[in-house]
Amino acid sequence: MDKLRGYINRVIFIVSSILLTVMVATVAWQVTSRYVFNSPSIFTDELARFLLMWIGMLGTTYAFGSKAHLSMDYLHTFLKADTVKIIKIILPILSIVFMGFVMVWGGTLLTLNTMKQLSPVLYVPMGVVYSILPITGVINIFYFITYITDELAVKGSDR
Repeated sequence: MDKLRGYINRVIFIVSSILLTVMVATVAWQVTSRYVFNSPSIFTDELARFLLMWIGMLGTTYAFGSKAHLSMDYLHTFLKADTVKIIKIILPILSIVFMGFVMVWGGTLLTLNTMKQLSPVLYVPMGVVYSILPITGVINIFYFITYITDELAVKGSDR
């Protein structure tokens, strides 16, 4: 599972890096075309917005996959090891339920319902833009499942 998680993280990192580069170039072109050529580009604002959505969602997923997301570890110092282990199993389960309902199910409905709606400038189906929700939702669910299996594999003496 660690190899698969590492591979997925690498793909997310590469895709996010490419999207970030495109977004920076897009915003730089917007500024250049507006202030140097006095003819603002019409597509750059919309493209930068869509790229920012994708980068944000992929970045969050990358943080989950590399276990770099925020957590409140301070409270664990006051709890028994068994209680901490239970919490480290229950929280990913709750996260799986949230990701399943909101991101995967809701994101899929949003994607399907907006597939015929075109963006005003780029004429891209909005469903394509919103498809990042179920994509990252499924990946996050995989990551949370690996958190649970990793936690169940750790013995009490390994803490």
